[in-house]
Amino acid sequence: MSPRIPLPGREELDAAQREVWDRVVAGPRGTVIGPLRAAIHNAELAGRWSALGEALRFNTSLPKRLSELAICITGRRWSSQVEWHVHARVAEQAGIAPAVLEAIRDGRVPDFTDPQEAVVYDYTRELQHDGRVSDATYAAAREAFGVKGVVELTALIGYYTMVSMTLNAHGVPMPDGLPEPLQPPPRGLFPLAERRR
Repeated sequence: MSPRIPLPGREELDAAQREVWDRVVAGPRGTVIGPLRAAIHNAELAGRWSALGEALRFNTSLPKRLSELAICITGRRWSSQVEWHVHARVAEQAGIAPAVLEAIRDGRVPDFTDPQEAVVYDYTRELQHDGRVSDATYAAAREAFGVKGVVELTALIGYYTMVSMTLNAHGVPMPDGLPEPLQPPPRGLFPLAERRR
């Protein structure tokens, strides 16, 4: 995929954009990749975007593996190549079983051994498919993660939906010319398999 907009390097930026770039590089991400390469065209947007992303990815009450799982489910729903590439590796490093990630990638029902991972899958899948979650799924998430956790999970899913849309709309390419890891559907969003409960 070729980018649809310029994706400037640091040397091509004005002072306000360079300030945001340097903050991102100095932060937990350590690099400017993905949607920030598009958002950097508006320095104020990029700065706020980066701050929100850092808060949701690195500073919530959710364990890292669960946050990364929700990000992967969202990225797969949108067939967001860069998002999947980055976060599937991090999810596996954080403790998500490779077989779970392969099932999500391929559109099969994952076989969860961890009940919290199953709750995250159901919640993210319903929100992505239906635009809402059932009372039963909401109650399970609130029981598992508390009010704060379910608020954070919802915000995380929404944020990474915006990330996916940005990557897809602007054609942000895979880093270093790597091959795309996902097979998108011919049209529309990728169907995530529903678990039997």
